[in-house]
Parts: sequence; structure tokens; C-alpha cells
Amino acid sequence: MTGDFSVRSRETRLTSHVFRVDHLVLEAPDGAQFERDVAVHPGAVAVLAINGAGEIGLIRQYRATVGRLCWEVPAGTLDREGETPLEAAQRELVEEMGFAAGSWREIGRFMNSPGWTDQVMVVFEARDLEARPRDPDGPEERLAEVAWFAPAALRRVLLAEEALDSTTAVAVHRVFGDFLDER
Repeated sequence: MTGDFSVRSRETRLTSHVFRVDHLVLEAPDGAQFERDVAVHPGAVAVLAINGAGEIGLIRQYRATVGRLCWEVPAGTLDREGETPLEAAQRELVEEMGFAAGSWREIGRFMNSPGWTDQVMVVFEARDLEARPRDPDGPEERLAEVAWFAPAALRRVLLAEEALDSTTAVAVHRVFGDFLDER
């Protein structure tokens, strides 16, 4: 049934440095018209970095949207012309954590919230890490805390979060299975 919906009109209502908001008028297969606002996003990447000791790297940075510090895997927007998801992930790992990786594996893709945005997140696992100078982009990254956690300690940290970043949850789950469910 998905193919029978059609967009009758699209109007850009807001443009920001990361996304835009389009107002859509759509028609359902039964002829009913309805409206939706959609955040149009170029996509993003995230990195589950695992060091030689089997520890997982996270950053703790301020997020204005929720007004607090959040533990997250390094992530960023596909906002550079011609940059592939892997190249963006490699850049983000250096920017946010100060590491390059010798081994990369795509571990999944997911839609963050398809009810209001078309953003697709591409998640990578990075291993064989080598330290590099951090190259933070913006005050949140510049002031972020970088930390490494053994799986048991990471589980405690993530379970203590009042709300967990979905990208971090998906990345950890894709590599470690249901380890957050072991209560």
C-alpha cells in the first residue's frame, strides 16, 4: 500500500545549517488529502570505537535540545559534499575522540524517527585504533569528555541514563547483542 501515496505539493518552511523543514500536502490511496511537516536531513554516521583492551569509547557532550550532558558514541552529519559515510565516520572519530582506525565495518543503518524526519544513520564499528590529535568542531565537541568503558562498566553507565541516545543504543546492541537487557 505504500506506493499509492503521492505528494501533491512541497514547500520549504525552514532552512538551517543541518536540515530543512518541508511542508507536504499528500494524497492517500483513497483520495483523502493530508498534510505533514518533514525534517529533511542529509543523513548521519556514528562510530562504535573499540580499543585493543575491548573497551568502548564514548563522548559526553552538552546537547542543547535536552539541556544536559549525554553519553554518546561519536557521530556526525553527512554535511560535506562528496563525502561517503565511511569517510565521514573516519573524520568524526578523529574530531570527537582523537583516534584513527585501521579496521572499519558497517554494522547497520536505521531511521531515527521516520514519523517526522527522513534522516538515515549509518553505524560503523572501528577497531585497531591509533591516537591522533582531536579536532573538535564546535564548543560542544571542544568541551566534551572522552572516556573508555569495559562492557560491564558501559552497561552500568548506559542503564543509569534517564534517557539514552538511540544511536548509542543501536550501535551497542548491534555489536554486543542484548547486553543492556541483562538486568
